[in-house]
Amino acid sequence: MDAVIETGGKQYRVAPGDEVKVEKLRGNVGDAVTFDRVLFSSDGEVIKIGQPYIESSSVTGKITRQAKDRKIKVFKYKRRKGYRRTKGHRQEFSLVRIENIEA
Repeated sequence: MDAVIETGGKQYRVAPGDEVKVEKLRGNVGDAVTFDRVLFSSDGEVIKIGQPYIESSSVTGKITRQAKDRKIKVFKYKRRKGYRRTKGHRQEFSLVRIENIEA
C-alpha cells in the first residue's frame, strides 16, 4: 500500500515503514503526526485519486528526528562592479516514519 501526501508545499510518495524528510513540523520527537492531504492511494489492486484530495483518507506517522539540514551557500555576483555577497542557510526539517495508511 502506498500513497502520495502533500505537506509543506511539496508532495511525497510514502509507504508504511518509510522515513520521509519533510519541512519542519510542530511537535517533539516521538509525537504522532497525521497527514490528511492525501492525493493518491493504492493497495495494489484498488487505486484512488483525489480531486484534489481523497476524503476520509489519512496517513499517520511518528516524528523520529528534528534537525537542520546541510548548509547551502548562496552567492550573489555582478560582473565588473565589485559586488559579491556570500550567505549560508540551513533549513530545518523533520524526519517522519510512516506507520499507517488509511484509505
